[in-house]
Amino acid sequence: MLAVTTGEPAGIGPELTLQLALEEPPPGRVVAIGDPRLLAARAALLGLDVGLLELSPGEPVPAARPGVLPVWSVALRAPCQPGRLAVANAGYVLETLDVAIEACRQGHADAMVTAPLHKGVILDAGHAGFRGHTEYLRDACGVDEVVMMLATDSALHAAQPGWQGATALRVALATTHLPLSEVAGAITGPGLESILRILHADLVRWFGVAAPRIAVCGLNPHAGEGGHLGCEEIEVIEPCLERLRDEGFALDGPLPADTLFTPRHLAGVDAVLAMYHDQGLPVLKYAGFGRAANVTLGLPIVRTSVDHGTALDLAGRGLADAGSLRVAVALAAQMAGRCSTATTS
Repeated sequence: MLAVTTGEPAGIGPELTLQLALEEPPPGRVVAIGDPRLLAARAALLGLDVGLLELSPGEPVPAARPGVLPVWSVALRAPCQPGRLAVANAGYVLETLDVAIEACRQGHADAMVTAPLHKGVILDAGHAGFRGHTEYLRDACGVDEVVMMLATDSALHAAQPGWQGATALRVALATTHLPLSEVAGAITGPGLESILRILHADLVRWFGVAAPRIAVCGLNPHAGEGGHLGCEEIEVIEPCLERLRDEGFALDGPLPADTLFTPRHLAGVDAVLAMYHDQGLPVLKYAGFGRAANVTLGLPIVRTSVDHGTALDLAGRGLADAGSLRVAVALAAQMAGRCSTATTS
């Protein structure tokens, strides 16, 4: 049972969610969280033959039927047009997240999948300090640390018999949505150790990797080049890796990021830990944009998301590709199924 938040109403999230109802076969039991009027209007605009089944949040969802999208109803705060942001709807977007989180906590949903939101409009609405889904979920779930990781679709299927896709690639981040000027100060020994422990544990828990091997990027060019290009590798990263290696963690690095993302260095690696957002994610998105999903590690619930933004310029034009949302749904189902199996075994 997957709860899918429809994201920024002026973006492509609503129409991507509608496309899930047209899948053959349907991707399991999916319920959208959003305004049924918004979804009906977008379906009519794009000529999508999708019927909406309006439900109260948490209400039981019937078995999947092609062409029918169940919706846990959350009302828009203001009228919405594709491509035109409305600050008044920031609270609506956050409410859809709260409904999904509570549904997972109460057992009404096994996982949540999020369509993209627009950080700027939420900040403009007065929600100071908002940095994105990842940090919002961390605070809502009351955990101290979470890890943002993106995975290509080949990583999703790598454990399946007969899979012949491209090299699986999973990239986790030591820091997420920070200005580049703040990154070095945010990387500390205890923080890095916590992130690596979460990454290692959840590769085992959610992805079935019995003994994860993790490659760790350096922060500086050439991983600091022996201290000539920065000392963070010597003073922070390497001591942390050594402590965890003494406990049996399989960790490579710190490695220069410009050569780490090559077939020779990625062979046998289950995940890469990049030090900051634009160190690791451009490589992953080049390798599999539209075929990758975002997953938040370290939560007590399953959460995945798309690998792209709101695409306001595409909204309402019928040009949006639901590939990443399909991968996010499949990944959430796989993770929830693994959790269910582990709980019952």
